[in-house]
This record gives sequence, structure tokens and C-alpha cells, in this order.
Amino acid sequence: MEISTLTALAVIGILGIACQWLSWWLRLPAILLLLLVGILAGPVTGLINPDALFGDLLFPLVSLSVAVILFEGSLTLKFEEIRGLRKVVRNLISIGAVITWLITAAAAHFILGFSPDLALLFGAVVVVTGPTVIIPMLRAVRPNADIANILRWEGIVIDPLGALLSVLVFEFIISSQIGDALGHVLLTFGRIVLIGFIMGIVFAHILGFILRRHLIPEYLRNVLALTLVFGVYAVSDMVEHESGLLAVTIMGIALANMKNTDISDILDFKESLSVLLISGLFIILAARLEGGVLLDMGWPALLLLGAIMFLSRPIAVFVSALGSDLNIREKLMIAWIGPRGIVAAAISAVFALRLEEAGLEGAELLVPVTFLVIIGTVVIQSVTAKHLAQWLGVREPPPRGVLITGAGIVSRTIGKALQEQGFKVLLTDSNWENISLARKEGLDTYYGNPVSEHADRNLVLVGIGNLLGMSGSTHLDSLAAQKYKSEFGARHIYELVSARDKNTPEKHQVSTRHRGRQLFADDINHATIAGWLRTGARIDTAQLTEDHDFQAYLNDHWDHCIPLFAVDPKEHLYFFTVDEELIPESDWKVTSLILPEHETYQRRKAEQNE
Repeated sequence: MEISTLTALAVIGILGIACQWLSWWLRLPAILLLLLVGILAGPVTGLINPDALFGDLLFPLVSLSVAVILFEGSLTLKFEEIRGLRKVVRNLISIGAVITWLITAAAAHFILGFSPDLALLFGAVVVVTGPTVIIPMLRAVRPNADIANILRWEGIVIDPLGALLSVLVFEFIISSQIGDALGHVLLTFGRIVLIGFIMGIVFAHILGFILRRHLIPEYLRNVLALTLVFGVYAVSDMVEHESGLLAVTIMGIALANMKNTDISDILDFKESLSVLLISGLFIILAARLEGGVLLDMGWPALLLLGAIMFLSRPIAVFVSALGSDLNIREKLMIAWIGPRGIVAAAISAVFALRLEEAGLEGAELLVPVTFLVIIGTVVIQSVTAKHLAQWLGVREPPPRGVLITGAGIVSRTIGKALQEQGFKVLLTDSNWENISLARKEGLDTYYGNPVSEHADRNLVLVGIGNLLGMSGSTHLDSLAAQKYKSEFGARHIYELVSARDKNTPEKHQVSTRHRGRQLFADDINHATIAGWLRTGARIDTAQLTEDHDFQAYLNDHWDHCIPLFAVDPKEHLYFFTVDEELIPESDWKVTSLILPEHETYQRRKAEQNE
């Protein structure tokens, strides 16, 4: 079935985002659904034909998209995060990469019968692990910080280096048909590395200077960064072919580690753009596959996959981790997680075409075998990694804990109630007296501003997945909401409004899109709860039953009760908010603030006298 170009582009976009949403809902890696949809839309139904759709623009578009993905990933790489682990990362992307390359090449030669040249190129292509699949997998698996940082750094840095290795092997294959292959490869390697580093460092400092001096308006920052990535990639590639990926990666790392340069808005924009690009690329490249080729390879291809997962990866990791502080359980976890992603798919597609044009025998198998490795590593490791991490004891606790801004009486009381229900609680405040009182009550604290640079370096958020803005300061709570929205998700950012907020004209109020979800009820604010606590209010937790449901619980306490939060039988935490009605069910626990009866009577009497 043939469809128009416009319709095909729209279908790719819609299918890509639908796969991303469905993967989130099903808690599966998005790449699985994207590849499945790409194969169905391409070789199975013929709905999408990428070569006919894009023509000569296909691989330039793929290359620019990969450049943006690598730049976005490299923006998250900060040297301080791998303090003490740099040697492991350095070994993984050097010694480990070489080990993976050679063992994989040998397996491809002896198992699939690839020629030595093609086997070496295939080994280079599948060296890369890929941030497009590593980072979503880390979110699901939640390994400890050391494992996560090592895998994230390796996945992002190895992509351009793997691409570089593939280029060198390709150049060797082409040059060997002419003569002087080794000399040509060494010269090419030197030029690519030199140009890539120079272009990346220079343009990172140019962009950093522009951002620090505010030489461009806020609404153009993201567009400037994007076009500069395109420009750096194109110019670097023009000066020295295949140096563009290295240049944009170096540019991102340099920018991420530049002092006094705020790139948070650029990172948010690039992250959203990367999701769109990854979704489209996987569908497009999967649609180019020939389904029959995958089936024809049979058991030998599965043996090759086993050699990559159970031989080359573990050997590379254990050799790279020699002399490190990683224990055997952490090494095993790192050795198991090594999925291949979009860069391997894109590189194999590009080189397969060039090698077929050069007449290399077996070149047509490069793409399907690479996709088999991508699908196999992602499926097997996605399904098993979480259970393996749990069994090895290297998994972080579920992010159900709560970060609270402010450590005053309101924060301490609610924090203590949450802690008694088994939830991790961390209070932050710049007031030492509040911090001291919280510590005396057995609460974990951070003495400092939760939106400071010091907090970025020292605030440990392991097991934390919610923010309660309860400092009583609208500006601090809204700043914290903005900062942690990307960390926890907008649905997990809450705020207890201050009394001043209620009396402030709309034009002087902070916009609701910059704030958290309003806690408890529309007529409840920070001063209300503080006043109740000063008059003797207490925390009450009740177990609901079929005979005594939530409505009956409310009727018992009438107007001297403020429901705070509820916990279901699976220990999921829910806060009462203004924007969404929460009705706890049977077997749930409800925690509320209850005003003593005599105080309730006095309050009602005072209200009647008024």
C-alpha cells in the first residue's frame, strides 16, 4: 500500500510517540515497540519505504539526528559524578572496546563465515552500547550510583569512538584494495581525533561565552544550541570526514563541565528533541530491513549473539575493572548490561551501502545481523536486568521517598508522619534551628538551600521520588518545583501554599505552571496547618475497611480533620491535592491532621460569635 510523503511523515511521528507512550504505560523499553512497529510498517506491510520517502536525504538526516542525540547525552556527563571511577570508564572505552571488537569479529568470522574484513567491521559497529537504550534501561533497573554512572558514561562516550573505529576499519578495507592500508588508517585516525577535539572545544567555549554573557535572548538559546550542533557536525565533517560525531560529543562534555554556565533549559529542550528523533530513527531504519534475511540466518546468528553477551562483554568489563573499588556483584551487573542502540543501526546501514557498492561479499548481511544483536541484547537484558540487580543487591530502593523544602513545624510534623509509614524523608532548610529540631526528632536533613550548586553536588536523592514545597516561601518552593520537576516528574511535585498567596493579586503571583500541585484543599495553607499544630492538633492514621470507608472516616471527624496522604496496600503513596479528588479504598491507610475536640468546640463557638 502506497501513501503520500506527507502522510508517511505524519505516520512515522504518530507511531513513534505512540510507542513511547505505550512503552511507558507497559514499563517496557521503547526500542522494542519502535523496532516492532518499524518492521510491521516496512517489510511486512510496505506502508513505509524510507529509501523512496527520503531518497538521498536519508543518511544525512540520520547522521544529523545521531549528532543531536550524542550532544544531548554528553550534556549530562559531569566529571564529578565519576570521581574515583574514571579509570574504569577510560578502560571500558579503550581496552574494553578493543576486547569487544576482536572477540566479536572472531565470532562473526567463525560462526557466520564473514570474511575477515567484514567481521572486523561488524565487530567495530557493535562495540557501541548506546545511550538511547542504556538510559531508559537504567531508569527501569535503578542500579546503584556507581553502576549507573559508569554505564551512562560508557554508553555516551563509546558511541563516537565506536563510530570512529568503524570508520577506520572501513577505510582500511577500502584502502587495502589500493595499497598502503595501514599508513592511510593511521593518518585518518590522527586527523579525525585532532579535528574533532579542536572543533568541539572551540565551539563549546563560544557557546558558553554567549550563554554566560547573555548575548542572546532566552527564547533563542535552545535554537542557537541546536543550529550550532548542526553547524559543528557539518563543518567538522567537511574538514575531516567522519569527525563530526566526535566533535559534537566533545562539545557537549566541555559545556557540561564549564563553570558558571547554566545549560538546564538547553538540556530539557534537547532531551525532548532526542525522544522525537530516536522514535523516528528506529522506525525508519527498522522499516529498511528485509524480514526474510533475519529468519534465514537461523541458529548461527543466535550463537553469535550469545558470544557477544556471554563472552566478549564480561571479559571486557572484568579486565577494565581490574584494580577498581567495584565489587564482584557490581562488575557482574555492568557485564550484563550492554544493549546496542541507534548508532549501531545507523552506522551499519551507512557502511553496508558503501561496501555493497565496493563489491565486498556478504555486505548485505551487515544490517540484519546488527539489528539482530540490537533486538537480542535489548529484549533479553531489559527483561532480566531488573531481577538480576535485585538478586545481586545492587538496586536502589524504589523512589517513593519525599524531599521536603523547609524544616519548620509543618514540615517536621508531616515528615515524621511519612517516616512512620515507612517512607524515606529528607528535610532541607537554611535555618539551623529548624534543622537541629528536625534532627532531634530523628529526621534526615540537608542544611542548605535545595536549589543551590552545593545541593547539586551533595544532596543525595537515592530513593526519593516526590517533592513537598512546605517552606512557607512561595519563591523558594516554586524554584524547587522547577528544579526537581525533571527529576521526579510534574505529578510528583507538590506545594503547600502560604497565607500570603491567598491575598496576593493575580498579577503578582507566581504562575501555576512554575509551581507544584496544591496540597490538601483550596482553603488550607501553611498558616492554617501551623495554627492547628500550635493549638494541639495531632497526626492520626486509620485503616479503612469495607464497613468503615473513607466517607465514614470523614463523618467521624467532621470539620476538625485535614486529610494529608493515603497509602494503598502496595505501599504506594498518594497526597490529597486540589486538582484531583482522591478517594481511598478499603484496606488503605489514611493519615490526617486532627484537631482535639475541645479546640474544635472553641473554634466553632468563635465562628458563631463572629
